[in-house]
Amino acid sequence: MAYVMYFLLFGLVLGLAAVASNPSPYFAAFGLVVVAGVGCGVLVSYGGSFLSLILFLIYLGGMLVVFAYSAALAAEPYPEGWGSWPVLGVMLIYLMVVIFAGLMFFGGWYEGSWVTADEFNELSMFRGDVGGVALIYSSGGSLLVLGAWVLLLTLFVVLELTRGLSRGALRAV
Repeated sequence: MAYVMYFLLFGLVLGLAAVASNPSPYFAAFGLVVVAGVGCGVLVSYGGSFLSLILFLIYLGGMLVVFAYSAALAAEPYPEGWGSWPVLGVMLIYLMVVIFAGLMFFGGWYEGSWVTADEFNELSMFRGDVGGVALIYSSGGSLLVLGAWVLLLTLFVVLELTRGLSRGALRAV
């Protein structure tokens, strides 16, 4: 299990460095979807399968909207990809900073501290994330409705800001 966690966390850090170092919105939106998938894999490894499913669906819908806006508003005929030298250079700098910070704060961490939610529940009838599901539907329902309202309002604000003097993303090029 520790090797799976190493692989997922390495993929998460590598994906975040790829997103942060890429100037093109096409590749950055795809990188965000990959990072969201790997992050949900980390949550599944810790025992939060329902939470990771909810987050992945929200991230997937949000990244679809972000990718549609970035593809409509970016007019680059030749976008820079992850294989170009400036992007690789910035990505290597980000990875070196992460490695340096990891070596500086590494003391005291070991694999035994990665305990999942279902690790010590041999005689339990419920999984570790069932209590979170109950909280989402009981006391978190009003915050869920408030979050949906804020996201809808944000969508209309972004549409109004990108409209400009003509029809925004729907204009003829």
